[in-house]
Amino acid sequence: MDFARTMKEKAKKLQKRIVLPEGDEERTIAAAVELVRQRYAKEVTLLAARDEVVKNAGGANLDGIHIIDPTTSEWLPEFAEEYYQLRKHKGMTPEQAAKDVQHFLRFGAMMVRLGKADALVSGARSATADVLRAGLTVIGTASGIKTASSCFIMDLHDEKWGAGGLMGFADCAVMPLPTAEQLADIAIASAATFKSLVGAEPVVAMLSFSTKGSGGDHENVLRVQEGARLAKQKAPDLLLDGELQADAALIPAITERKAPGSPVAGKVNTIVFPDLGAGNIGYKLVQRLAGADAFGPFLQGFAKPISDLSRGCSVEDIVTTSCVTMVQAAG
Repeated sequence: MDFARTMKEKAKKLQKRIVLPEGDEERTIAAAVELVRQRYAKEVTLLAARDEVVKNAGGANLDGIHIIDPTTSEWLPEFAEEYYQLRKHKGMTPEQAAKDVQHFLRFGAMMVRLGKADALVSGARSATADVLRAGLTVIGTASGIKTASSCFIMDLHDEKWGAGGLMGFADCAVMPLPTAEQLADIAIASAATFKSLVGAEPVVAMLSFSTKGSGGDHENVLRVQEGARLAKQKAPDLLLDGELQADAALIPAITERKAPGSPVAGKVNTIVFPDLGAGNIGYKLVQRLAGADAFGPFLQGFAKPISDLSRGCSVEDIVTTSCVTMVQAAG
């Protein structure tokens, strides 16, 4: 399965609306041009002053791209009032709300919140923390989820793994040391991400250096055990097991020896790492040593879809991430 091509084909059929808040950034402008040219989106919006977009477009044809200046938009009064209502319990004043909502990330997130766009992609020049902050304060988390996290889709180019060679890896970019409750949220959100993007039923393994208590009562073992218990409690229909070592999760013969009777034996397509160190190292090792393609990280757990980019991203990365995020908007 060619994941990137599949996402582009799905986005073209779905015809969703995407907002790119970093509208005067050169790669972002080029990606917007490509999204319009290939008809991957119903509507593409760049947030910036028009003269800045034109200056940085390098002569590219901007026809079909919506350009909105957050500092002069007719939506400002509506957005400011909504933001004030969201944040007044934190001491926000109407005057400060009117000022804060002009920030390109908050303005873009408010477009998604109020249904003026279906999805948001940013991060070509913004820190992940800033993208997350805008998403959490404006869009909020999904029902039943308190944790924002991320998921990579790994294409291993070998159909014996996951679903046609595709696997979900989480969380590799956001949560440094998730609690048991946060691990449960990450597992449930990752399952939803995998199903929405790949179309296969998720089968989740929560990883540890221990399998079924073999690591004793170390706090990091207990944390994953409790995370698995809470995830099963919150999503009883989700096929999930943990805590499992990586080999016990992925190799059926080893699963049978270390975790006999595990319901995920030979089926795992989504893995949840115990912490960010393991997750970040794990996906990069698989990417480099196995020659896998790593797509993401795709943010998850939000009420509406939002994605973060690496500041070293290419135009193609922005196009693909935009298509993926619009597919997520289809639910």
